[in-house]
Amino acid sequence: QVQVVESGGGLVQAGGSLRLSCAASGSISSINVMHWYRQAPGKQRELVASITSGGRKNYADSVKGRFTISRDNAKKTVYLQMNSLKPEDTAVYHCNVATMLDDYWGQGTQVTVSS
Repeated sequence: QVQVVESGGGLVQAGGSLRLSCAASGSISSINVMHWYRQAPGKQRELVASITSGGRKNYADSVKGRFTISRDNAKKTVYLQMNSLKPEDTAVYHCNVATMLDDYWGQGTQVTVSS
C-alpha cells in the first residue's frame, strides 16, 4: 500500500513564506514526476509545480519567481518553498506522485494567506 502525506501548511501573512513537504512511503518505486496542485474554494484544481526524477522543473505562471520545487529521491519526498505569499495563494495544496504505472494523491494541507 502506498501513502502520500503532505505537511507544512498553515496561516501566514501576505509576504511571508511557508515550506511544504510531501513524503511517499510503502510499496512505491521508480517515482517519475512529482507534482504540487492546489484548489481554492469554488475554483478548479490548478497545477502549481512539477519536478521530474532528473530534476527538470515547471511552474504555473502565477507562482514563477516566488515558489521553488525540489525533491529528495532517496527520501521519496518533494518540497515546495513558497515565498512572497499572496492572499490568492490561499488553497488546499495536494501532492501527486506519479510512477510509470500509477499515480497517488495525498490528503492535502491547507495554506491560508491573510492580507
